[in-house]
Amino acid sequence: MLKKNKLLLIDGSSVAFRAFFALYHQLDRFKNKSGLHTNAIYGFHLMLDHMMARVKPSHVLVAFDAGKTTFRTEMFADYKAGRAKTPEEFREQFPYIRDMLKHLGIAHYELDQYEADDIIGTLAKMAEADERPFEITVVSGDKDLIQLTDANTVVEISKKGVAEFEAFTPAYLKEKMGLTPKQFVDLKALMGDKSDNIPGVTKIGEKTGLKLLHEYGSLEGIYQQIDHFKPSKMKENLLADKELAFLSQTLATINTASPLTIGLDDIVYQGPQLENLAAFYEEMDFKQFRQALDLPKDEQVPVSYQSVKQLTDKMFGDDQFFYFEILDDNYHLSPLVAFAWGNEETIYVSDDISLLQTDLFRQVLAQPIKTYDFKRTKVLLAGLGIDLPQVAFDSRLAKYLLSTVEDNQLSTIAQLYGQTYLPTDDEVYGKGSKRALPDQALLFEHLARKIKVLAETQEPMLQALRDHEQEKLLFEMELPLAKVLAKMEIAGISVNKASLQEMAEENQQVIDRLTEEIYVLAGEEFNINSPKQLGVLLFETLGLPVSVTKKTKTGYSTAAEVLERLAPESELVSKILDYRQITKLQSTYLVGLQDYILADGKIHTRYVQDLTQTGRLSSIDPNLQNIPIRLEQGRLIRQAFRPEQDRAVLLSSDYSQIELRVLAHISGDAHLIQAFEEGADIHTATAMRVFNIDNPSEVTANDRRNAKAVNFGVVYGISDFGLSNNLGISRKAAKEYIETYFDRYPGIKSYMDRVVREARDKGYVETIFNRRRELPDINSRNFNRRSFAERTAINSPIQGSAADILKLAMIDLDRELEERALKSKLLLQVHDEIVLEVVEEELDLVTDLVKKTMEQAVDLLVPLLVDQNSGKTWYEAK
Repeated sequence: MLKKNKLLLIDGSSVAFRAFFALYHQLDRFKNKSGLHTNAIYGFHLMLDHMMARVKPSHVLVAFDAGKTTFRTEMFADYKAGRAKTPEEFREQFPYIRDMLKHLGIAHYELDQYEADDIIGTLAKMAEADERPFEITVVSGDKDLIQLTDANTVVEISKKGVAEFEAFTPAYLKEKMGLTPKQFVDLKALMGDKSDNIPGVTKIGEKTGLKLLHEYGSLEGIYQQIDHFKPSKMKENLLADKELAFLSQTLATINTASPLTIGLDDIVYQGPQLENLAAFYEEMDFKQFRQALDLPKDEQVPVSYQSVKQLTDKMFGDDQFFYFEILDDNYHLSPLVAFAWGNEETIYVSDDISLLQTDLFRQVLAQPIKTYDFKRTKVLLAGLGIDLPQVAFDSRLAKYLLSTVEDNQLSTIAQLYGQTYLPTDDEVYGKGSKRALPDQALLFEHLARKIKVLAETQEPMLQALRDHEQEKLLFEMELPLAKVLAKMEIAGISVNKASLQEMAEENQQVIDRLTEEIYVLAGEEFNINSPKQLGVLLFETLGLPVSVTKKTKTGYSTAAEVLERLAPESELVSKILDYRQITKLQSTYLVGLQDYILADGKIHTRYVQDLTQTGRLSSIDPNLQNIPIRLEQGRLIRQAFRPEQDRAVLLSSDYSQIELRVLAHISGDAHLIQAFEEGADIHTATAMRVFNIDNPSEVTANDRRNAKAVNFGVVYGISDFGLSNNLGISRKAAKEYIETYFDRYPGIKSYMDRVVREARDKGYVETIFNRRRELPDINSRNFNRRSFAERTAINSPIQGSAADILKLAMIDLDRELEERALKSKLLLQVHDEIVLEVVEEELDLVTDLVKKTMEQAVDLLVPLLVDQNSGKTWYEAK
């Protein structure tokens, strides 16, 4: 059997564009000595490294567009017309990307009158026809190339940054969209493509296009059956735009027989030209890539360190980083593996945990220290009886504030801000079940390298924080918060396991009863948890309308949204939805939570401080922020969460409508501000303004519900389509609601227009505390990506500012409790809620203190309000 060759085909124009905007937020930092911008070159290189390591190709080509004029513009003069002008900072990097490819030994090619897509499509078909078997991988930031996927070809589309891709195969495309590759072209022919200025058919979008293709199979099939369509505006548009539809089909189809002047033998991967590549890296100031080169005199320059068995005073100074290595993410249960400390000149490494417990090390750690992931370190050392009271600097949190596009791993920090090469932990330790410690010498070298990276990247990151005006955000918010969260993780919350077990038994009875009822209604027994069996039962045996679902290779979709459409007409489907909710509660919470109760009778959830792009905290192992509250059975789970002490209660304090209050502040809308200042019910006030109601008493429950949906919908940039779905009204009515809302709250409309405009100019948005969120897609040629980025631009300053306010409140509250030497303590943070354990003799004092602290955390143009309740369980407190 012949060994398969591996062909990697990269859409260079698209990937370079994605790379430019993925690192657009660091445009000023990515310049070489001569002032050339290098962010696209650097990002392109990262993507190449990722794909080359993963695919290991025998043949590779990067294809580029040759220019704006192609054979398609001869057919349709407006093809790709109206595109925004290419930024000069991007344009200037293209020649250097080509030079880089040459030095890397990777072929590149462009063909006059043809696009990169055509070159890739032609080479892919050439490889399939070759007598040598080929596995083909196509890489792009543009979904147009999905049409090339087949049994031999995987098409990977970039999702985020330059290293996250979505792999399309015919099976995956069928599962995701219910389409074949050929139908994917027909979908574009129907809906058009604004980024390429492909016209399509008037008023046909993705949803309608998919429905037509699922029913009639192809563009040709639609027009063969169009005489049988019922009279409608859609039919009129299809008939009127028939020529445009077939023209669009031709424009969208990749030419797989382009007249290339190269063949497969011309794109065999040659490997890098090391000396030329080294010179190129020097010219671009790519120190990381330069050090990683396998050159004879510069092979990953070793980092010197001292292995420590005994401590002396001379080993500790003022300007040192401390790093503690853990293999298991669940560091509440993990033993410390090894640790290192030092600066760029002198580094110490040890795996003797007893050294940490000496008086000398305890004294050193009692001073403010510099770390990578202070919270994790504080929790870990607390398990050894060692306290870390203060933090001077934390590299992980600094990186998180500077950019949320990439991850915050130390190897990423090294790439972005350092000079020392640092392999990833996965490269050193392995992944998953293969994860293991290397021998001591390799482990110590890796830890020493981490200290060197931490030391050399501190000043560049600090300077970047100064440039972003984010120093206060790090030193006055995130670092103090890390200390508060660590204390909460260490404290944990008491959970009554017997209570969970009792609820699980009762819940199982409900599940058993629902199961029997479902069998009776179905007329047969089947596996309710099997989507395949359920799909056959609903859509074949019982003949429920297939129009609400789609059929894939694995069967009919029985996703929640499909069943919810059927539920009003089917008692069986309604019962199945109930069954799913109850079984989810059972497995994830009533049973699942029991596994997280440690020997102290508590759950110690972990707060992830550097995950979300808005600055919100998340909770894992287990996720206590996600306990369902819509069902009473879900709310009852909180009965198991109780105070540790007998004479204590849980106090829940929840910000009231904080995001709408933030919206009032940052938009400056006079009417919204007035409503909050007067203490009006904001949804009632909105209903009065939007629906022209004069008296609050005349606002019905339905009016208020609709107004609430509009209020919160606006915060998330909702469309008339989304609002019509939420309220069950026509799109026309929803559009009128939104237009009236903006007319009555003009300051909000002005804010939304302003923030999107500024995001397009800057590439990011900010909270009122200067927390940034980058928006790589804000200027995307892809309509869907650009629209999502615009909605994100509107929402992120609101949601992020609300999250920041809660963080400041937690910091202030923890400080007050400490300074007053109170026994009460913070236990949980869930969305806009803080939960404390309060001893009964302190209840009145702490209740007032919490309310005052949260409401005075910041000065806004409107008052902050907090709702409070207390009880013997979290359920009672809510």
